[in-house]
Amino acid sequence: MQNLNLKLVYRFLGVTAILNGLFMWIALPFSFYYDEPAKLGILNAGIITIALGSLLFFFNKPNNKNIHKKEGYLIVTLGWLTLSFTGMLPYLLTESIPNITNAFFETISGYSTTGSSILTDIESMPKGILFWRSCTHWIGGMGIIVLTIAILPLLGIGGMQLFMAEAPGPSADKLHPRITDTAKRLWLIYVLLTVVEFILLKVAGMTWFDAINHSMATVSTGGFSTKNASVAHWNGSPLIQYIIIFFMFIAGTNFVLTYFALKGKVRKVIQSEEFKYYFFGITCIAGIVALMIIFFQDPNLQTSIQHPKVWGEVESAIRHSLFSVISVVTTTGFVSADFTMWSFFVTAIFFSLFFLGGSAGSTSGGVKIVRHIIMLKNSFLEFKKSLHPNAIIPVRYDGKAVNQTIVFNILSFFVLYMLIFIVGTVILAFLGLDIKSALGACASSLGNIGPAIGSVSPVDNFNHLSVGAKWFCSFLMLIGRLELFTVLILLTPFFWRKN
Repeated sequence: MQNLNLKLVYRFLGVTAILNGLFMWIALPFSFYYDEPAKLGILNAGIITIALGSLLFFFNKPNNKNIHKKEGYLIVTLGWLTLSFTGMLPYLLTESIPNITNAFFETISGYSTTGSSILTDIESMPKGILFWRSCTHWIGGMGIIVLTIAILPLLGIGGMQLFMAEAPGPSADKLHPRITDTAKRLWLIYVLLTVVEFILLKVAGMTWFDAINHSMATVSTGGFSTKNASVAHWNGSPLIQYIIIFFMFIAGTNFVLTYFALKGKVRKVIQSEEFKYYFFGITCIAGIVALMIIFFQDPNLQTSIQHPKVWGEVESAIRHSLFSVISVVTTTGFVSADFTMWSFFVTAIFFSLFFLGGSAGSTSGGVKIVRHIIMLKNSFLEFKKSLHPNAIIPVRYDGKAVNQTIVFNILSFFVLYMLIFIVGTVILAFLGLDIKSALGACASSLGNIGPAIGSVSPVDNFNHLSVGAKWFCSFLMLIGRLELFTVLILLTPFFWRKN
């Protein structure tokens, strides 16, 4: 393997910063419209970010423009850190979040589409800052890296290595032989879903500002809301919540399947093994939760979110259970009710969902459903192999044999994921959290979920965490969003050896 091409890495980070700065200026019209003092801070944040990006871009001209695996991993990880460190400038320069630790936490929570927040009064924030906050979700949802590789031909750089390193899931399905065309198609679908949801939410009764922010947060499976009570603010408007339920479900579906559905190839969607597990799994779990709410909820437990009286109605129980299950499975993190107040059994169900994740190739975080399917199939095959040790029985997925290397990779991923969860929980407990909160905060940050259990439940936030705990959760969000290996490989000594 060749030595690292650092000039190429710096040049790419420059492009990332420039794009990030331009995105900041999209928030300016909101500040001007509402005549907010924050507009100057947002303007300066964009200028500083674009200037830094320009320096990196114009003063690093690599002779070799080929991206190898080492550069790919380095660019993706450093690209995300570049986004996060420059993305917190609007918070700092407007003094909306004057503390660096809190500003970084909020920013990386946005780009990683986790949705955990340190804000105690969201509705008092400037509108321009709230829009920028939603923008960080929208940029991170599909990945600024995928957006950037769509324009890499202009730089004379190929981007397949970047797409493989950033695309969520165990494999990166391509819609088109050219990787840049794939990125463009993904973003077209992404923009289309955002626009359609925005229109529907506006028609359903949201203000145009709330509608655009919630559509960006939904399609990216992020979960930042413009209201303190999140989507529970609209508990009196079931149509709004059903619209968000539908788009959370779509956002948690493989975007390749969404593309096929839009092209009229519905059979491909129906035949997808992962989609079947995804759809029927959500339906069954939501049904169980709804039954628990209707028949077995502890009368001493009451939701602390608005409109507690609706819990006696069947429709409300079904809606809130479906909303909460989809929100956690897709790792969106929107809240319509405090699921930790329904019963201890239901809380245990939701905690187990923290380790599920949405579909591969979606904007969801977590382990991903396809990995669970292949792990379960491989486990059952081990029973058969115990009875027939000489038999060669491959794991089959969607009717095709899965390469053994992929199976080993998935098993390694899951073992590493659970190991990080265990160690992370211990570290957070050491940093001051009680064990229940440590479990919740670690699982939520690593799975990019948002609301958790304990003192970081759906009606609480992460503001009370210590400085060390916030930085550690930020690290967990990053490695969770980039699927562990992309970041952790940089911490190994053999990555930096010259071969």
